[in-house]
Amino acid sequence: MGRARLMYEMTVEEVRNGLKENQTVILPVGVVEQHGYHLPLSVDIHNSYESARRASDICGCFVAPSVHYSFSGGMLPGTINISPQTYGLVIMDIFRSLILQGFKNIILLMGHGGTEAIRAANDAVENFQRLNPNIDGITISIVRFGRLSPIYSRAIEDKDFHAGKYETSLMLYWKPELVKMDKARLDTPELVKLMRTDQDAFLNKTKLVDMEYVIPKLTQREDIEVGVMGDFTDASAELGREMAGQIAKRLAEIAERLQRENGAQS
Repeated sequence: MGRARLMYEMTVEEVRNGLKENQTVILPVGVVEQHGYHLPLSVDIHNSYESARRASDICGCFVAPSVHYSFSGGMLPGTINISPQTYGLVIMDIFRSLILQGFKNIILLMGHGGTEAIRAANDAVENFQRLNPNIDGITISIVRFGRLSPIYSRAIEDKDFHAGKYETSLMLYWKPELVKMDKARLDTPELVKLMRTDQDAFLNKTKLVDMEYVIPKLTQREDIEVGVMGDFTDASAELGREMAGQIAKRLAEIAERLQRENGAQS
């Protein structure tokens, strides 16, 4: 990692000197949530941070320490939720702190693609900029890490949403010691089919009064035990390596363009 600027490992002097050369920072965001019996709770944290770390090594942008907590919506053991509103406020405060230090481009790199987390991130970015009209000359971008890889993007077409081939392959590449393929298993065939049809099918939606104005109450299905929404059988470290390379290259290109068009020299 020759050019990587990982703030978690840097000193004040190193950050100050680095800001003279580059004012673009990636803020990796994950979540602590279940990923079946074969993957750790930290999958989405590793996906965002490892992608950012490799991109930084290519282009020299900064990588802020990861935001570990977000909103999963799931309730299986190990999952730790904070409300979407709290999550949004946390990243808004981080934006402000980074900008005060001199950063001009912030890339919010989403390692977790849950419906509620994406919506909260979009609201946070929009509200931060609307509520701080006096802050000029900055860009804030939201990037969903998996969409940077043509291979990983096929997960949507393959209905491989969660803890399946693509996420397992990435973990086999950058954190193989945390993968337990001998423990891998699925829920019932009926549940697997349901969850691969709809990412939010793990939820029950109920109304005490069946009226259009009543907002449904959302609860997790009690028959879900494992929660895998994909097929991990063809996962491999080689596939993970290929996807990781695609993601890092594209992310570095995004960071380089932001720096070129909205950096200190612009």
